Amino acid sequence: MSLIGHSVPPIFRRGPAPLVRLMVFVAIALTMLVADLKFRYLEVMRQSLSVILYPVEMAAATPADLVRNASTYFATLAKVQKENAALRDERLRVGERLVQFEQMSRENTELRGLLGMAQRLEAHSVAAQVLYAARDPFSRKVILDRGASHGVGAGQAVVDATGVIGQVSRVYPIQSEVTLLTDKDQAIPVTVARNGLRGAVFGAGRGQLELRFLPANADVQPGDELLTSGLDGLYLPGLPVARVVRVERDSQAFARILCVPAGGVESSMRVLVLSRAEPLPPMPDPADALPIAPSGKTRDAKSATGDTASSEAKASE
Repeated sequence: MSLIGHSVPPIFRRGPAPLVRLMVFVAIALTMLVADLKFRYLEVMRQSLSVILYPVEMAAATPADLVRNASTYFATLAKVQKENAALRDERLRVGERLVQFEQMSRENTELRGLLGMAQRLEAHSVAAQVLYAARDPFSRKVILDRGASHGVGAGQAVVDATGVIGQVSRVYPIQSEVTLLTDKDQAIPVTVARNGLRGAVFGAGRGQLELRFLPANADVQPGDELLTSGLDGLYLPGLPVARVVRVERDSQAFARILCVPAGGVESSMRVLVLSRAEPLPPMPDPADALPIAPSGKTRDAKSATGDTASSEAKASE
């Protein structure tokens, strides 16, 4: 039953069939794809949508960024605080060592003044670079780019940042040859830093050194540092040479002591050539020694001549 002016609404509105609508939408999509591919008319629309949606994207990504930045901030803050604490402790330790060093330096100066000892000899240095290794397969030698024209002389010590690596064995005008410590014909006088025991280190090949001619009961232990003694007049005293790694005490008279170089003997490319600022004084000639009198006092030639003359005069009387 219908009212006046009103029709009964249908229960289900029926439009085009689903297949027809699918075909229509597919056709529209294909048309838009082909048109956009050819005319690029949707480019402006995409750019406009990207500008409009950018604040929405930023707002959506803000919580995740906040969480990530907060975790990074707190982790970095904890790390920086720990590093600051470590640096403060290190500064205190360095300050303490500096005070001790200054005190020891003053005491050393005073002791040298009391004992009348001269200050440690200064050294001249020439910076050089390793060009290449020598062609002799049975020796351990390298060639430097500095020679006689640069002040390099035979016998001078060659060091790197950590210790002695060799000795200048041959000098050319603009180049020089260095025999490394590991060469079997190379030797260097050393002293044990722990107890002052003196010895000589020889090259043992294969990147190793050997401390020879020490008795089996010598006070040498693995880990001892070996420094140049300076007794040969070539090497400055106190330069790091090697570190003891093994001590073999057999029934033989001498101990077999193996060491590793302190410097980069096989790897250093930039080195320093050291020489003494002042040469050592010459050794005294035994012929110049004065005769010793029976009373323990020395007599010069004039006194000896005077004694002889007086004895002759008494004999004539």
